[in-house]
Amino acid sequence: MRLTPAQINTIKSTATAVLGEDAQVTLFGSRVHDDQKGGDVDLMIEVQHVLAEPAAVAARIASKVSRAMQGRNVDVLLKAPNLLVQPIHHIAAQHGVAL
Repeated sequence: MRLTPAQINTIKSTATAVLGEDAQVTLFGSRVHDDQKGGDVDLMIEVQHVLAEPAAVAARIASKVSRAMQGRNVDVLLKAPNLLVQPIHHIAAQHGVAL
């Protein structure tokens, strides 16, 4: 996994601060693979409660993490009971790494 312990801590603490203690973060995409270079940070964050304004929540988390990672592009995929599950959710769950 191509994230430092400090970056992992930043990601997890940001998700918890915005979404609460039940936020579970999964890293997926190219950053999971040590043999690859570059790439954005793809995160799936799952909660067990209904999310109001999910697009705004995802943007808030992405911007906070991006700033903490010197402008690295961060994509946030949310999973909650009131959100439609897409194929990308299954890909993230199958190929991702829990942080």
